[in-house]
Amino acid sequence: MQHDPDDLRINHPPTTLRALAVDRMRQAIIAGRFNGGDRLVERTLCDQLGVSRSIVREVIRTLEAEGLVENLPRAGPVVARLDWPGAEQIYTIRRLLEADAAAACARVADAQVATKLRAALATLNTTFAGGSPAQLYAATTAFYQVIFAAAGHDVAWEIVQRLNGRISRLRALTLASTNRRTSGPAHMARICDAICANLPDAAAAAVHDHLREAAMIARGMLVTTP
Repeated sequence: MQHDPDDLRINHPPTTLRALAVDRMRQAIIAGRFNGGDRLVERTLCDQLGVSRSIVREVIRTLEAEGLVENLPRAGPVVARLDWPGAEQIYTIRRLLEADAAAACARVADAQVATKLRAALATLNTTFAGGSPAQLYAATTAFYQVIFAAAGHDVAWEIVQRLNGRISRLRALTLASTNRRTSGPAHMARICDAICANLPDAAAAAVHDHLREAAMIARGMLVTTP
């Protein structure tokens, strides 16, 4: 029997209700609508999201796996608190993975990679000037995705993706600060220029400078003095 090789192809996969609910809750936590330590009550979330309790439970499990929610004894699911020890580890991991990817990308970047990276930077600048927070986080992720893909660092990108919710939450924290000496897009422009000029050391240094400044801001906001 002959079979059409495309008979199993899904050309336009639908976005499930569960995926929509996960995204809404993720963005709400990143944006600070839910604060660290807030209890996540299933019945309330059912009303707020307009979904069933089973979907709410799946949403909570997904966000727990992403590190945005934690399940506490006797309290149940709560929004995970941001603290400096955890944030410091995330910045350390990012420096290692992103600097290495930027350097590797710079070694192989050709005209096609440069075009993609500059287009991603242009989108980032546009969203930074007038886009929503969700659009800004998406544009930043897209910028880094070009770098990791061109570098061939697929496994490293998977790790970054697993941390993306917590990374975006820290990004929201630092973007709200007035202590930033250099804007995020300016740092990205420096990374982009170094990669397009095939300067691996300069690309890695630009990533280190960007994350060092972001980490200093986060530390100042998360460490409380007695």
